[in-house]
Amino acid sequence: MQKLLYTIAILAFTAACACAEGAYDAIRPADPFAPQPLPVNTIALPIKKATLTRNSVHNQYVIAFDRFMQSNVKSAYADFKILIETMDNNDYAYMQMAEKMADIGFFNLSDLAVSKVDDKTLSDFLAGDIKIYYFPSTKLKTDDEIYLGEVFSNIIYNDQSREATAELVKNTSLLSQSDYANYMAALGYLKSNDITNAGVYIDKAIAMNPQNLNYKKLKAEILSQGKKPKNAFKMVEYIKAQKLYSADFTRKVNSLEQYVLYKSEKNYAEKMYHLGFYYYYENELAKSIRTLQGALTTKKKHNKDVYALMSRVYYDMQDFEKAQDTALKAHKADGNNPVALLVLGDLSFRGGDYKTALKYYRDAEANDKTSSICPIKVAQTYEQLGKEKKALEIYEKILKTYTDCYLAYYKIALKDKSKEIAYLKKAIAINASFKDAWIDLGRVSVERGNYSDAKNYLAVANYIDENDFRYYYYQGLIAKNQGMKQIADGYFKKALRLNPNYQPAKEELSI
Repeated sequence: MQKLLYTIAILAFTAACACAEGAYDAIRPADPFAPQPLPVNTIALPIKKATLTRNSVHNQYVIAFDRFMQSNVKSAYADFKILIETMDNNDYAYMQMAEKMADIGFFNLSDLAVSKVDDKTLSDFLAGDIKIYYFPSTKLKTDDEIYLGEVFSNIIYNDQSREATAELVKNTSLLSQSDYANYMAALGYLKSNDITNAGVYIDKAIAMNPQNLNYKKLKAEILSQGKKPKNAFKMVEYIKAQKLYSADFTRKVNSLEQYVLYKSEKNYAEKMYHLGFYYYYENELAKSIRTLQGALTTKKKHNKDVYALMSRVYYDMQDFEKAQDTALKAHKADGNNPVALLVLGDLSFRGGDYKTALKYYRDAEANDKTSSICPIKVAQTYEQLGKEKKALEIYEKILKTYTDCYLAYYKIALKDKSKEIAYLKKAIAINASFKDAWIDLGRVSVERGNYSDAKNYLAVANYIDENDFRYYYYQGLIAKNQGMKQIADGYFKKALRLNPNYQPAKEELSI
């Protein structure tokens, strides 16, 4: 999603389009392990037993993925396989690896990662989404996966799309048997700007495997770059109609929709708005803001939507002053804009003005009947106002309509002991990166004396956010209950360094 204004507009528009193509089509899979960069002079040592930390699993993943990008795919495959087989048992890590392996066409490794998951109630949704979104209809041999991985690497990372595709289409035996091979040929032709042949091969892939949503996604991208880009919307609508439970796949579909809207729009300002929205879904917030600034025009009707989206992005960037300024501009132009109303509600909620927040959230709900976020915000505000029963009724009502609302499952779990474990796990099944649910699974396990389970759940929460004070508090309780008072006190002190006002830790230290 990208860039700016008229005299600058021609240059900016070209740059924006180029950047969007790179951002969307290059599709380097996101690193599922820690956002820390690999040291420059890292030496690729043999992989030993890994642990779920930011550096060990992350560094091994990066080493393997760098090899994949450099088309040293056979070595990358071996490294990924060793990593899956040797890292400490952790369902979250296996779930992340399963998705990332499927994303680059290593389906056998994706299956291997899923098979390692101990608690299937945590992985069923994601595993199902991975299957319907990525998996070919015919199981590939390992050698074929590695060969097609080399094709993928050369198309996406090594500027050899024409050469790699030309070689692939000569392999008629593989193409006749594998829908994924036809998908890869379509991807190669698209990257080579051969829209006609890209369309031919993606149609073959879809004919062989009509359920695969990744093929439909590429079909939408191809159509969006053809003579009738609006035909891509049929593919997008088909994908949206399929039931994907996990939050990450919902994000993928929303991202695709904005990309297709960006490609099909003729008006520059509208294109930039959708490009900015695309970057928002891709979590590239700085790019989103720069792009949306270029989408502003003299037309108030258009600007109200731009300002509303800008307010959401600014809020997520924790630039609350700009979030308020842009939300008020959007609200002034259109008092019924649900995005602006939600941001104004969030700002009031954050400031402790719950009555004002409730008013904004209810107004947003009245103007947006398609999302669970508005009623969730209303219920959360009722909690803050002490109306627990009212909040619980809303959460239960939400689940009757939105069965994929992980926040509703989580909130009910905290209020209903009979559903606590089941609903915490349901929340994680929908959003594996939802830290609070992992923390509370750890809490429940501590309360029940299941310290091994507690450590596993807390380890995931710590991986997601190593500065969450609750992790150290519950680790302290585990150590205390196991007779390790000195270690326990160290954990409690660490919790207080992160949150000096955390009363339970103070009580443990008799402060």
